[in-house]
Amino acid sequence: NRSHTQLQHLFGIIATNTSLLFSTMDVDENTNATVKLISKEGDAFEVPLAVATMSELVKSMNDEEDDDDDGGNAVSEVPLPNVKSEVLKKVIEFCEHHLSEPMTEIEKPLKSQNMADVVQKWYADFVDLEQVLLFELILAANYMDIKPLLDLTCATVASMIKGKTPEEIRATFNITNDFSPEEEAQVREENKWCEEA
Repeated sequence: NRSHTQLQHLFGIIATNTSLLFSTMDVDENTNATVKLISKEGDAFEVPLAVATMSELVKSMNDEEDDDDDGGNAVSEVPLPNVKSEVLKKVIEFCEHHLSEPMTEIEKPLKSQNMADVVQKWYADFVDLEQVLLFELILAANYMDIKPLLDLTCATVASMIKGKTPEEIRATFNITNDFSPEEEAQVREENKWCEEA
């Protein structure tokens, strides 16, 4: 069972996610510059700078390094202590693919519960994951500030919720209901507008 704090954090990220999509970076894609992304476990992943700078976190670190270094050399290593190796591999896979085939904009509200109706097949297949990995990707995309990945992963969770009752959502995400009947009735009353939409 997931704790309410963990779920509140995840759903807070999802709820605050806007419909603006990340634009292409001002990085020269012909450059041979690379950067090493260092995972929580200390594993190093060498990737082209164009891939790494899809992350606003990496881009800002690179820009700061450029400002400090008159030679214009990019930062060679970026520690990502909040991102596990398994998750970082998926993040890199997404960024590499996004550079070659940008994801179509995700319409909000979602037009379908089926992600293949929302984005291209590759992206729909990419987020066909176990919930734990999907949630870790949301956290990584948020931490690394990769807007298209955050949009995709949040939309995937939203598609899992769309059209479901609170009981079905609890079952889907293995959430224990710890509200008393009175507390639940109060929450339902305060959020009646959600059910009317």
